[in-house]
Amino acid sequence: MPSTRQTTHAARAVLLAVLVAVGVLAAPSLPASAADDDVTWTVRTASNDFGRDRTSFAYGIDPGAEVEDALVVANHGATALDLAVYAADGYTTEAGQLDLLVQGAPSVGVGAWVHGDVDTVLIEPGATAEVPFTVRVPENATPGDYAGGIVTSLTQADDAEGITVDRRLGIRIQLRVGGELRPAVAIEDVHLSYDGTINPFALGDATVTYTVHNTGNTLISGTAAVTVAGPFGLLRTDDAEGKAPPQLLPGESWTTSSPVDGVAPLVRLSATAGFVPLVTDASGSTTSLEAVEVTAHAWAIPWALLLLVAMIVVLVVLGTRAARRDRARRQAAEDVRVAAAVEQALREQESTTR
Repeated sequence: MPSTRQTTHAARAVLLAVLVAVGVLAAPSLPASAADDDVTWTVRTASNDFGRDRTSFAYGIDPGAEVEDALVVANHGATALDLAVYAADGYTTEAGQLDLLVQGAPSVGVGAWVHGDVDTVLIEPGATAEVPFTVRVPENATPGDYAGGIVTSLTQADDAEGITVDRRLGIRIQLRVGGELRPAVAIEDVHLSYDGTINPFALGDATVTYTVHNTGNTLISGTAAVTVAGPFGLLRTDDAEGKAPPQLLPGESWTTSSPVDGVAPLVRLSATAGFVPLVTDASGSTTSLEAVEVTAHAWAIPWALLLLVAMIVVLVVLGTRAARRDRARRQAAEDVRVAAAVEQALREQESTTR
């Protein structure tokens, strides 16, 4: 069973492969490289009928067909390198980056369909080797987009640390299997929460959490928007950040939370999470699809304001009652005074009559 340190190094190695792939995409003039003291090697795409100075491997292949290509590995170190060569499926991490399955993990797409002519390659110092491979798509392959990579790996023992370090370097493979393309996106698990303040007249903050699910068979990117409003769309507030999900492979999901500040506590709030999908065709141009929107609701009771109103109502009621009692006392006193005056007047009249 691997130790925690070994697992950490393996995770770092996978991350290195991903960062290298991203680096190649960002700087096509520079080969991907790995360096550590006297161990240095680079990988790049071969120059052939597919093109020169490609940033990655990209193919469109029909089910049952195959293509041949090659990876070029150069040893810039002072010692010979014995590198393992293998392919692996790719997936999108929570951080929105492409990562590759570790060696030995089962692949069902690119990692299962890419076959190198060799499993290992020995490269002398200063030498360069071309490693051919074949992409063979099964006849029953589902049409759509797949991603993965071809990886070179060097396993070394670190005697000082007592661990084994697996260093990896690879290049991304983007594959579109021919057939009917069915781009589709669903927004799921929309949830709205509201956090008010003790100030009865202040605005609060809302948070909208939702999941974008690629339910089609193409690579999907797009733009996202979130709005929060009161009943009948009153005082609508938009998400200022406008978060967008990363590119998602078919079947992948991405969950995010969008903060929306300055929301009035209008008792019953509605949140709408919207997503405009973008699909890239074989020529590299993008097409936007119909927007997908889902709405969720949540209570936003202005408790502080209601408490203030309740206190005012109580004070008004108490004041009204006190005023009524005071008027009643004054009226009773006046009635007593009037009755006494009438009685006095009657006595005086009676005395005069006698």
